[in-house]
Amino acid sequence: MVTIISAPAGSGKTSLLRAWAGRPGQPGRLAVLQVQRDQHDAQQFWLALLDAVRHATAANSGAELPAATPDFNGHTMVDRVLSDLADAHGGVTLVIDDLHELHSPEVPAQLTRLLTSLPPNVHAILTTRHDVPLRLHRLRLAGELAEIRAADLRFTRDETRALIDAAGIALSESGTALLHERTEGWAAGLRLAALSLAGHPDPERFAAEFSGCERTVAEYLLAEVLERQGEEVRRLLLRTCLVERVSGELADALTGGSGGDRILQDLEAANAFVVALDSARSWFRYHRLFAGLLQLELRRTAPGEVTGLHAAAAGWFAGHGFAVEAVRHAQAARDWGLAARLLADAWPGLYLGGQAATVHELLAGFPAEARAADVELAALAAADELAQGSLEEAGRYLALAAQGPVSVPAGRRGRVQVLLGVVGLLLARQRGDPPAVIEEARRLQAAAEAPDAARPGLGEDLRALALINLGIAEYGRARFEEAEPHLEQGVALARRIGRPYLEFTGLAYQAAIEVSRSYTRGAERGRRAVELAERHGWTDEPAAGIAYQTLGGALTGQGRLEEAEPWVQRAERTVRPDAEPAAGVRLHSVRGLLELARGRDADALAAFRAVERLSGLLAAPHYLVSAARAWLLLALVRLGETEQAEQALADLGEQDRDRWEIRTAVAALRLAQDDPRAATTALAPALDGSTPVTSPTLHVQSYLLEAIARDALGDPGAAERALERALDLAEPDGMLLGFLLHPAPGLLERQARHGTGHAALIAEIRSLLAGRTPAPPPAAAQPPLEPLSDSEIRVLRYLPTNLSAREIANELYVSTNTVKTHMHHLYAKLGTHRRGEAVERARALGLLAPSARRR
Repeated sequence: MVTIISAPAGSGKTSLLRAWAGRPGQPGRLAVLQVQRDQHDAQQFWLALLDAVRHATAANSGAELPAATPDFNGHTMVDRVLSDLADAHGGVTLVIDDLHELHSPEVPAQLTRLLTSLPPNVHAILTTRHDVPLRLHRLRLAGELAEIRAADLRFTRDETRALIDAAGIALSESGTALLHERTEGWAAGLRLAALSLAGHPDPERFAAEFSGCERTVAEYLLAEVLERQGEEVRRLLLRTCLVERVSGELADALTGGSGGDRILQDLEAANAFVVALDSARSWFRYHRLFAGLLQLELRRTAPGEVTGLHAAAAGWFAGHGFAVEAVRHAQAARDWGLAARLLADAWPGLYLGGQAATVHELLAGFPAEARAADVELAALAAADELAQGSLEEAGRYLALAAQGPVSVPAGRRGRVQVLLGVVGLLLARQRGDPPAVIEEARRLQAAAEAPDAARPGLGEDLRALALINLGIAEYGRARFEEAEPHLEQGVALARRIGRPYLEFTGLAYQAAIEVSRSYTRGAERGRRAVELAERHGWTDEPAAGIAYQTLGGALTGQGRLEEAEPWVQRAERTVRPDAEPAAGVRLHSVRGLLELARGRDADALAAFRAVERLSGLLAAPHYLVSAARAWLLLALVRLGETEQAEQALADLGEQDRDRWEIRTAVAALRLAQDDPRAATTALAPALDGSTPVTSPTLHVQSYLLEAIARDALGDPGAAERALERALDLAEPDGMLLGFLLHPAPGLLERQARHGTGHAALIAEIRSLLAGRTPAPPPAAAQPPLEPLSDSEIRVLRYLPTNLSAREIANELYVSTNTVKTHMHHLYAKLGTHRRGEAVERARALGLLAPSARRR
């Protein structure tokens, strides 16, 4: 049996051997040979191995070791070792440690013969930092070869936690996870970190900033890895350490030499902290700690080359189509003009790929003054502010950008106009301005047909974007028949050209349209959109919020209230009503209907009043605002506030009062006022077809209210016919919401007794009504979605102040990026989007002291 342990320096190979050898009950004898550093003499190796075997086995104990001779025969020496091993009584474990130090060209073949001819009582264990050319394939096929690699020795997160605990160090789970991520589970790195953490005044900060620049780690890697490389290899490592990934071609470009691919492959094969990123071994990265050491060494030995290397990397990445990396290196070289042009060229692809977070990160790398001074950067800043939810700032930056295209070089003006058009379209959409969206979409359609100079490679992308946004605009105006072909064509085109983000957006709005006709089909489309979002990591995108609302609304409409709640909650965590008021209108409408169905009428009223508030932020009317006013009337009626309902009704314009949804609410109001005749009068235009109907569920409710009114008027036949019609309409799609909003258990019981084709449906409705009791209101403040780490709590305590992220970083002795990362995590865990909202939420949870103004 042969075991090979192959892993980089500091992976714990020797520690593993010692732990194994020290276990009680290990059978047989132990023969250990430690190969000396940089050993080239095969004869010395074999003599030392033979000596180790004889000491361990007492074989030939009276015989002297052969003397070193000029005519050394390696094969004869292999036979002697095998003979002594065979003569040993009991099991023998033969350990050869640090085999990578042996550089004799003839030894691998000799050692192969030894290992493939071992007696049955012998187990050989070899440790090495890199694979040695041994031909052990037959042993592998026979199941006689065990291989332990770097991945097997790498610490897991749980093992890292155990190591930290064993060292008596108080470090949070997030700090431990960060330390594990920085070290990549490398045993020596974790051990050195634990030694440095012991007694450190701020373990969390140490873990957050731990890198290859840390003194003990740098010393180890310098001595054990970098200084062991030849000059050519060291030059390549230092000149490529600034890039996150490197190929042979890129390495050659940065070193000015050749053979980079061979060197990188050799380093990866040698376990020299170089990791292949693909199966073809064409792209590589350096271990995080090793990269930190290399960057430290580059700054120490050649500080003047750093900027030039970043510039060269930017040029290479840009020339090979890797825009994001090109922008980052142009920024690092402080070539702001190049970085701005690269980002502007890349932005359409990044946006259409759903990478708004990447754009935000890249924009943060520019000086603040550059945004206002550069037309293209100003337009990108507008798009970024939209993504962050600031309509006002987005409008300001877009206005700045619109003033400056004449200052752009002639060759780039077409690109800039397209950029301004796309951002203008997005701004109009978030403002809830369908006419402006349609205008901008038509311009983009024209641009898609323009010469390539205006929109290089973007023709089909612009067509798909324009079509989907035309559909969204028509949806916002409740012109569903006009919206559908645009969305259908846009989704099909997006799928054909490989733009899943556009496809996902279109699917979400297709679902929103479909749910107005069929809860089942709308929910199916909504789930398809959600599946696409989950596959690509877009679950926090605005379009995902539309899909969540659609699913929540569909399930509410079918009376599946417990299933609806999680989807509505997901929508509430995703949608930012003030940043996209049209989506906010839909969100609060769905929440209000869900609360009405549950019998929480006061909560429903609050939701519909929120719709009214948001309607003032819309640039153009939204069809759901009128529906929400009807639901608001119903909430008031159910609360017994009939006078307020009358006043709200009087405040509506004549055209609004004639809408079907308002007439339905008026009928409920009249029934509450014991005036069933007036209720039938309100419903008549809806039931005789003179008022257009856009929603099947309103049809159900109208016939149900008609049945209740006719029964109150003493006309049981008309009541039965109206109720049967309501059941006819409700059953195919399970539209039960109306029966929850306007309970009529007596009518349903009578209908079941008199015979009906909907006995099962009536039983289901009666069961829902019998079991429904108003659920307890939610607690005033639900706990965070995930526990806050100690570092996040420290940052949270500075949020009520006027300190900027940079000033908070100075106070906590961490980087600005670290503070921004913690703030992002805080917002997500607290379910907020802005700093002020996070502070209020934290105060409600008792994580911060109450505001002085509230004491």
